Amino acid sequence: MENGGPIAWRDVVGTVTLRFCADDWDLVSDLAIEMDAHPLSRCNAAHVSLDLREDHEALLSATKAETDQTELEARLSREAEATLDAVDDPYTEERDVVEAVVVLRALEELGVRDGPGGAADPGESTPADDD
Repeated sequence: MENGGPIAWRDVVGTVTLRFCADDWDLVSDLAIEMDAHPLSRCNAAHVSLDLREDHEALLSATKAETDQTELEARLSREAEATLDAVDDPYTEERDVVEAVVVLRALEELGVRDGPGGAADPGESTPADDD
């Protein structure tokens, strides 16, 4: 855990692979499916795989512009919502439902997506903005 500090999500390039221990799976699936909660705040991840922008900068000895992941975020949101819409389909596996909940809750926590059923609109004004 020497390098276990927080990661700025905009510095992540591409997708993140997250794995939980088999012993924790019941808790993870209960949190995601039964409680509609993000399990990362309550469970330890057994393995996380991701690429950081700094890794590429160090390799290339250059500074790149911030990664625009808007298209990836929208695709992940659409796929997760489609999975949840098909939750009663016998071919939809529990793992897929858990993944969909984790993706949607993560996007909500990052401010990329509003609560259930919507995408955050960065141009949208709030009552506080109108003052």
